Amino acid sequence: MAKQTTHERLNLLLGAVAPDTGPQPSAAMALAHLAAVYVEPADDIVWLALSVLRAELPVREDIVALRRRFRLEDPAKVLSGLAKHPYRLGGRVIRPHVRVVSDAVVIDVHHTAQTGLATGIQRVVRKTLAEWLTKHELMLVGWSSSYDGMRELSPAERENAAYGTAPEATAPENNELLVPWRSSYVLPELAIENDRTARIAALAEFSGNRALLIGFDCVPLTSAETTGAGMGAAFARNLVAATYFERIATISEAAATEYGGWRTMLVSAGKAGPDVRSVFLPADAAAATEAQLAAAEKYLTVDGLPLVFCVGSHEPRKNHLAVLAAAELLWSDGDEFSLAFVGGNAWGSDEFQSLLETLSAKGRSVIGVSKITDELLWGGYRAARCTIFPSLNEGFGLPVAESLAVGTPVVTSGYGSMLEIAAAGGAVLVDPRSDEDIARGLRSALFEPGVNERLRAEAAQRPIRTWSDYADDLWAYFFPNE
Repeated sequence: MAKQTTHERLNLLLGAVAPDTGPQPSAAMALAHLAAVYVEPADDIVWLALSVLRAELPVREDIVALRRRFRLEDPAKVLSGLAKHPYRLGGRVIRPHVRVVSDAVVIDVHHTAQTGLATGIQRVVRKTLAEWLTKHELMLVGWSSSYDGMRELSPAERENAAYGTAPEATAPENNELLVPWRSSYVLPELAIENDRTARIAALAEFSGNRALLIGFDCVPLTSAETTGAGMGAAFARNLVAATYFERIATISEAAATEYGGWRTMLVSAGKAGPDVRSVFLPADAAAATEAQLAAAEKYLTVDGLPLVFCVGSHEPRKNHLAVLAAAELLWSDGDEFSLAFVGGNAWGSDEFQSLLETLSAKGRSVIGVSKITDELLWGGYRAARCTIFPSLNEGFGLPVAESLAVGTPVVTSGYGSMLEIAAAGGAVLVDPRSDEDIARGLRSALFEPGVNERLRAEAAQRPIRTWSDYADDLWAYFFPNE
């Protein structure tokens, strides 16, 4: 990519803020035209000047300082100084090529594009993108390694962001900064990197772009004791950025309640906050062949016993220690069943792993699997007599919805988003903070006469909601005039 000159940057900025100027003037004339525009400038064109002339997305302090400078100094001098701003990376002076995009829908999927993970957030992002890409023109973006600017994804990153098929995708080699202007910026994943969230916050507050967010949950605040060290502070910075977004689409009413409470607190700081509305997630109901079902039964069950299936990472919030404790209460009473956990280790999972090993050594019918194919996952859902998901707090709880979507009863927490999902039938509700009540729910779903059959009949009558439905509803909320 050819080096971008100061003259070209000045004309790039001029073309955005004063498109009727005509053919590209000389650098001196472009500066003169811009100086006239930047007398008492609005915040959006201050943000744009910093982005284009400094070749990096600004933070709030940069914008406030520059706004003051324009009021106190000669605008031509200020703009000329910005255009000479060096960009350093690893001791070298680099000048990224700046590209301004207008009237675009810019989707920030930096993390999803670079990971092979398929946790709840990544699944929501990928399922939504896959639907949107068939119906809408989207620009998918990530961030530079120093988180000071956005860039368009490479084809491999784009494929991984939408379908998860290229987890080894690498960033493009071109040194380009993408600047959205009079566009829509959509953040469908959780951004917690400090520099990234600071620049997103400034974009949302000052740039004039519409900023739109999927809100998953406020667990790092409402259940901070169940999250890793530092997550609360990182999430708080995410909320600083969210303050200036136009709309937040939460994945459940429970999540909307959390975000709504946060938005109410903003009033005391003189801020209105975004519009918050629930756009309820769907659930897959992937088919499983007889061969896949047989493979799942062989791989996940022990001694042919009825299977209890537990899906999710082993972080404390998922409450898997309580599942083991409840299962041991039943095993000690002589009840026979097998228990299979599917999910990777997370922070705070050492105690769970230790108890799992202890119970296995004791001869209990329990296994833990860290990775599993989609075929075995869906085979496990269908092979199970019931699933269990007594989480302490969830923005949604996909394993609950997925289990019920295939018709398998679930034992889950009796509040929050899990209660929302279970309301249409097919679940036994328990107190997740009581090992005894979890044991009661398991025994009911497994062994009480007629209960499992009744729950399966209820699950079969649940209304069907697809990812296409969700993607359409989300788009309609974000872009109501289309």
